[in-house]
Amino acid sequence: MSVTPRAGLRRKIWVAFILQAATISLAAVVGVYGASAVLKHVLIQRALQQEAAHFWHRRDLDPRAEMPDTYNMTGYLRPASDAANNLPAPLRALPPGFHSLPRAQGGSLVLVEDRAGQRLYLLFKQEQVDSLAFWFGVAPLALVLIVVYVIAWSTYRASRRAVSPVIWLAGQVQQWDPDHPDIDSIKPENLPRDVEDEALALASSLHEFASRTVRFVERERNFTRDASHELRTPLAVIRVATDMMSVDEALTPMSRRQLGRIQAAGRDMEALIESFLILAREGDTGLPDEDFSVGEIVDEEIDKARTLLAGKPVEIVLQRNSDFELHAPARVLSVLLGNLLRNACHYTDAGSVTVVVDPGQIRIIDTGVGIDKADLERIFEPFYRAGDRRKDGQGIGLSIVQRLSERYGWPVRLESEPGRGTCASIRFPQLQI
Repeated sequence: MSVTPRAGLRRKIWVAFILQAATISLAAVVGVYGASAVLKHVLIQRALQQEAAHFWHRRDLDPRAEMPDTYNMTGYLRPASDAANNLPAPLRALPPGFHSLPRAQGGSLVLVEDRAGQRLYLLFKQEQVDSLAFWFGVAPLALVLIVVYVIAWSTYRASRRAVSPVIWLAGQVQQWDPDHPDIDSIKPENLPRDVEDEALALASSLHEFASRTVRFVERERNFTRDASHELRTPLAVIRVATDMMSVDEALTPMSRRQLGRIQAAGRDMEALIESFLILAREGDTGLPDEDFSVGEIVDEEIDKARTLLAGKPVEIVLQRNSDFELHAPARVLSVLLGNLLRNACHYTDAGSVTVVVDPGQIRIIDTGVGIDKADLERIFEPFYRAGDRRKDGQGIGLSIVQRLSERYGWPVRLESEPGRGTCASIRFPQLQI
């Protein structure tokens, strides 16, 4: 078995860890930016306003009070009517309020206030704001990130160790050969020591299930091998006996009709058994792939179907517009085509059954009773019988046709109209362009 999973558990856990780290980093960047904005536009602005209020209070008490002039803050006081006189160029055009100067102009935070004809300028250095943002924003967040990353990495390693037994188990199952699975590799006594709890229960259940499946497949293979002989032998005896009886001229018309029914039922049973055996072998049909002419199979099945129309005013017509070859078991196409032909002959009491061979397609068109829309939707269901239910039949022929078509990739489609007949088509997509 060779299946490449789109995303294993390890990959999913790793992706979850990366997404978690990326989300935390993004949150940290946003947090630092938000802290810087709060520090810059809230705390510093409020501090400057308080510093301005304190200066005006000192100014009221002592008109000669000095301007603030510290390492972090510088102040200027000028008449409001001539504020531009003797001021640094970046401050001259600033109106009252809180401002942030560009980096090229020093990057200071500036508060401008007017009072009693005087204009106060308080400047706070941007470098100090950045320093405060780093020590009160970046540094704590960096420490938090380190702690979070360590915890997340530890969680990732623990999660990886927790799912390792399941990943190992999946790897063992993935390496199985579908025809001969190595189920002993997951026996409880053969598991690694770190496999326990849920993984051990899963391995045990999977081993038991696989063992039962292997035994079932073996029984099924034995049955199909034996049934291939045991079921065909009595049918062959019935066929030979009825063929010998049919040449007896002493048979009454009633007896000859009953004998014909026995012969038809025997042929149907042979085809049904052949279909069941092909379907039951599942991957080991016992039928070799070969290159064969579709036209030859069509001719053979038409010859077999002619016996089904004995006594009926129905003609089988072959319209060969093309011939092509397939590489597959020829018997499968025979069974599939034979079922469709028998169905057409069975439900056609007068007119014709036309077999049309087109490039990459075979169509069987009859002039029979047809199928209404409600029956057509259920026609492929097992044991469902459409049309005249008084006619003989088990209602499983079309179900077999659908299963064979799905296995070999030959789509079958039915189109029908009550009273006007049915058209069954078999397409071979690998041959169509």
